[in-house]
Amino acid sequence: MRIISIMVAGLICAAWTQTAKAEPTDIVIRVLAKDAKFIGTETGGAKVILRDADTGEILAQGVTSGGTGNTPKIMTSGHARRETLSDETSAKFTTTIDIQRPRKITATATGPMMLGEGAVTVSSTQWVLPGKAIAGSDGWVLELPGFAISLREPLPARVHLGGKEIRIPLKVKVTMQCGCPITPGGIWDANKFEIATILESGTKIRPPASLAYAGQPSTFDGEIAISEPGRYTLDVYAYDPSNGNTGLMKFALVAD
Repeated sequence: MRIISIMVAGLICAAWTQTAKAEPTDIVIRVLAKDAKFIGTETGGAKVILRDADTGEILAQGVTSGGTGNTPKIMTSGHARRETLSDETSAKFTTTIDIQRPRKITATATGPMMLGEGAVTVSSTQWVLPGKAIAGSDGWVLELPGFAISLREPLPARVHLGGKEIRIPLKVKVTMQCGCPITPGGIWDANKFEIATILESGTKIRPPASLAYAGQPSTFDGEIAISEPGRYTLDVYAYDPSNGNTGLMKFALVAD
């Protein structure tokens, strides 16, 4: 009886040792711009970090790279359940992690990286099992809201009023987060977006002032009127009333 007990204990220990072995687990992350395409090389990609949701341990990190994907397939075709939107060239971050037990993992994506401090962050959490890849179809997809906004022409850091009102010309570039162009009547229709500025100075906030399409894809212009000295923050924003998608960039200037 004692011999049988020892044998059973040995078998249990052997089984335990075997199940504790770490297994390589493939994970593919794609970051999809809200109402647009995949975020990749064109806009500097999105930085991806995979963390253990319970301990905060970083398991992998990198940047998505590749193309934005097939426009008709993503934007104009009807999508059946579980239909794959990506192809081999669509932007992604691929990694293999070695795990020996189920892990609750949080994927965080920040982008597009070309915006620097203007990049936004989104995250998603799910269980991952040893050896069970998350790579089929589009992989693990995170949706990144917003618009990519930058200056077409630099703004002066300081302006001298000389006792009168100064009007500063403003020209900006506004695209979807994937870099996809915004044009009147296009897939991303400039006529359906609100693109405007808000000028702040201390507790004073001016009402929004619209920017007009400037005749080139993704380009909008207008002017800023300043008549009082002070430190100003210029907010340039894009807003889609159909789905609430919103992007904003802040620029600082001083008037004396």
